[in-house]
Amino acid sequence: MSAGPQSPDRTAQAVTVRIQPQDFDIAAEIGALTAGRADIGAVVSFTGLCRDEGGRLAALELEHYPGMAERAITTIAEQAVARFKLNGITAIHRHGAIEPGGNIVLVVATAPHRQAAFDGASFLMDYLKTDAPFWKKEHLKDGGAGEWVSAKDADDKAKAKWTEARGQSAQ
Repeated sequence: MSAGPQSPDRTAQAVTVRIQPQDFDIAAEIGALTAGRADIGAVVSFTGLCRDEGGRLAALELEHYPGMAERAITTIAEQAVARFKLNGITAIHRHGAIEPGGNIVLVVATAPHRQAAFDGASFLMDYLKTDAPFWKKEHLKDGGAGEWVSAKDADDKAKAKWTEARGQSAQ
């Protein structure tokens, strides 16, 4: 009755991507992704928060390129659904000024089994940290000029494992 995992219709229905200034409700997003689904055996969620960076940060300002950011994240989310045979995935990324302790990003992956859900969520987050078209600027409590934040070497290494894993599985 339902389309196969590679079907464009199923993938389109299985992927939700939003970029918004307002906060999100984690429980509501999980509920929306799982409502009426008896084929889901696992739900994995990740919420990224704004750190206070040792008490010096007033806010982290996130900018994005509207349209481009949604397309880039949707492409990676669709790859996650197909690669890990997910039932669905939701990615919400905020923009604007976010104070320490505030939610920045939410990724929720559902799958028949837990490892696929863990891998799908991790795969998407690793790409969000390195390749999503967002720019992050620190605003300091003392009014001083903050830094533009870029991906760290650890983020690049985390993303690289997915390419390496893909190459090994093809052999």
